[in-house]
Amino acid sequence: MHLSKAVVRTKHASRYLQQLCKHWSHKFSVDFDPLKGRVPFSDTAEVTFAADEAALTMTLSVADPSQQERMQHVIDDHLKRFAFREELDIVWTD
Repeated sequence: MHLSKAVVRTKHASRYLQQLCKHWSHKFSVDFDPLKGRVPFSDTAEVTFAADEAALTMTLSVADPSQQERMQHVIDDHLKRFAFREELDIVWTD
C-alpha cells in the first residue's frame, strides 16, 4: 500500500471530519466519531481522518500509486466544499 498524509490546520477539524464521513456514508461503509473516521472507497483505497483542536489529519492509503493523485484531489475537493468559509492549506506528503 502507498500512503500519503495531509495535516490541515483548522479549528473546525471535527466538524469537517464528520461532514465528510456522513457525506460518503451514503456510498461506502464508513466508520467515524467526532475525533476519527475511516472511509473505505474500495478494496484498494481508503482514507482515515483524525481531528484535534488545531488540525485535521488525513491519511490516504492506495494499492495502485496511479490512484493516489486522483484520490487526493477527490478528498481535497470535498473538504474545500465543506470548508468554504475558510482558506485551507492542503499539502499531501508521501
